[in-house]
Amino acid sequence: MRILVTGGAGFIGSHYVRTMLDGGYPGYQDAQVTVLDALTYAGNRANLPAAHPRLSFVRGDICDLPLLLDLLPGHDAVVHFAAESHVDRSLESSAEFVRTNVQGTQNLLDACLRTGVQRVVHVSTDEVYGSIERGSWTEEWPLAPNSPYAASKAGSDLIARAYWRTHGLDLSITRCSNNYGPYQYPEKVIPRFVTNLLRGLPVPLYGDGANEREWLHVDDHCRAVQLVLTGGRAGEVYNVDGGAALSNAQLTDRLLELCGADRRLVQRVADRKGHDLRYSLDGGKIREELGYRPLVPFEQGLAQTVSWYQDNPGWWKPLADHVEEETR
Repeated sequence: MRILVTGGAGFIGSHYVRTMLDGGYPGYQDAQVTVLDALTYAGNRANLPAAHPRLSFVRGDICDLPLLLDLLPGHDAVVHFAAESHVDRSLESSAEFVRTNVQGTQNLLDACLRTGVQRVVHVSTDEVYGSIERGSWTEEWPLAPNSPYAASKAGSDLIARAYWRTHGLDLSITRCSNNYGPYQYPEKVIPRFVTNLLRGLPVPLYGDGANEREWLHVDDHCRAVQLVLTGGRAGEVYNVDGGAALSNAQLTDRLLELCGADRRLVQRVADRKGHDLRYSLDGGKIREELGYRPLVPFEQGLAQTVSWYQDNPGWWKPLADHVEEETR
């Protein structure tokens, strides 16, 4: 079995790869893994083993069709994590999001068809649904993205569905809630707040802090992706919920407590443009069909995540300094 993982040096992709290399997915203990990653600002070769007998690393862009046509033959499946993913960056410059998320996905799927890849999992996000005042989104909910990032991911989902419907590609789509865990680039809210608080720096809380998100540990997410890879139906979408819903203000309170930080470090800032108020996924389908359950309780997972950042300043300090420079 040979698996190509796009974006495998990023936060979620690298967790998936490390788990597979560690034998964490039944039936895939001997799988050969190829990571394709462009190593943009959020990709980090240090997120992966320096060397492993079952790992091959290729630095490259999913928009590079000749590279894909050369690389893909012999692979049995592709797990497609590669994406531009930070909402704030998409508000400032959306072109790279459309290029990577939409054109890159089309390019990758075209290459899969041309080289005979048998199975694809396309990893997406709950943000394609927009914002929901009450209740939870099922997979049949209409797409109504509100940021350029979310719109580019919705576009990639539709491209992926079209390759299943038109070309018969054996492809499934996952849509997850907000991920957290170790090795997350410190522009996202949890690692940014943690790394700032550990250094005694202020943390920027948007608006009144009432925006609500569901939180999903990266290990639970990757396990769900693997379940979809091995048991998901072609052409189907699977929501992956985390089960822990908090407002940004509630999340900030927990991080202050875990970091032993002063509340005066919380800095209220102007709300994000088009800021979605609430996300909530109905994960009944993946639970019933594939037996998925989140296994990492949020309070435990968050405490372990904060401890990881406390113990690994050498990994995050240069990255956090770069984020601070960019936001000044």
